[in-house]
Formats: sequence, C-alpha cells, structure tokens
Amino acid sequence: MEMMAVEERMEEGMKEGVKVGGKIETPVIVLNEKAYTESVGEKGFELAEICEEVAVETGVNIAICPHQVELAMIASVVNIPCFAQHVDAVEPGSHTGFITLEAVKEAGAAGSLVNHSEHRLRIAEIDFIIKKAASLDLLMIVCTNNIAVSKAVAELKPYAIAVEPPELIGTGQGVSKVDPGIVENTVKEVKQVDEESIVLCGAGVTNGEDVRAAIELGADGVLLASGVVKAKDPRAVLLDLVSGL
Repeated sequence: MEMMAVEERMEEGMKEGVKVGGKIETPVIVLNEKAYTESVGEKGFELAEICEEVAVETGVNIAICPHQVELAMIASVVNIPCFAQHVDAVEPGSHTGFITLEAVKEAGAAGSLVNHSEHRLRIAEIDFIIKKAASLDLLMIVCTNNIAVSKAVAELKPYAIAVEPPELIGTGQGVSKVDPGIVENTVKEVKQVDEESIVLCGAGVTNGEDVRAAIELGADGVLLASGVVKAKDPRAVLLDLVSGL
C-alpha cells in the first residue's frame, strides 16, 4: 500500500471512530504478525488489508495482531479487530518502555495477546491484566502451553485462551494433528471452568486441514503467525485456512 493511500485510509478510519470492545463471533482466525520483516511498514498494512478483504469476501471473522509500533495506524485503517501483541501489568505512570492497557485502548485495539511463549508473564501479572482489561472493555487472549496452565488461566476468566505447545510453534506441524489430545482436553477443562471462554488452537497451523482438525476437536478458532506472514501468497494461504471452517 502506498503511503498516500495509507494516510487517506487513516483519515477515513478516524472519522468513523475507534473500534474497540465487544465480543468477536466464532469461529475466528487470529493472525499474530510478530516482528517479522515480512510484516513491518507497508508490508504490514498490505497484510492487514488482505486479511480484511478475505474476511469480507468469505464472511469469516479474522483478527490481526500488528507490530506494536504500527498498532494505532493499522487499527485506524481496517475494519477487522486489531489486537496488541503484548501489554504490561502496570498502571499509567513512570514506566519507560512499558505498554499500558489504556494506551492499547486509545490506539483503537480490541484487546491484546498476553503470555505468548516468546513473551511470558507471571500468573499475578496475567491476573492484573485480565481484571484491568475487563474494566476497560478490552478482550484478552491468553496464550498457554499445556492443559494444566490453560485450566488455571480459565479461572481468571479471560476472553480467550490459545493453547500452543512451544515446541511446535513455527514448525508447520499442526498441534491438532501432532497432539490432538492437548486441544481436545484443553477445550474440555476450560469450558468446565468457564463456558464463556473461547479456546483457540495454535502452533504449527498452516492450512485448512489444520483448521478443520482444530474445529473438530472443539476449538473455537486458531491463532497463527508464520504460515501466513512468511507466505509468498498470504491471500491464497488465508483462503485455504478459511476453507477449513
């Protein structure tokens, strides 16, 4: 996307108002752009537009987690939910380099990922963030690495739990195929604690077959990253992913 087009879309988005709060209908595909070179700058805007176009064309709910420094800009130019990739358990104040929930809301985000395997938090921090987010009408997607942690986090009542065995992240080996038990049992344990909590399947999700397997195991959607971000044709990959829903 050329910078002039980006500026025009930003102006339009600001006129429409900030899009925050409210639950996202499932099934849902959540794309974490991480810090890949393939999703920074104009590439990040292009990827966000592709996600929005596929969502409109197919009627499938797609949410994105842009680069932190571009969160506000991207949230202002697309009409699909945008999430921060991380927030810190701090109140506004003298916290240099930290990210507050208030700042994420002002940026136009629907919420944030927290506790990704690449950015772990303590349980007390997760508890603080979930409670504070609820007061701000923000949705928290908490990443977990196993069934026990998923069950413990469910007690805190986040919007969603994304179970991702760290050893499978970025491998192209979908957890729903390699270890279907962790998906099925996470869904079971989490729903027993909190029926309202959404359960996402992550780690190695790369195609529609992986998505279909996750949904058949009871997941409400998927969380993925490199399979789309690093693809030569992100649109084709997204369309294939959507075919599994």
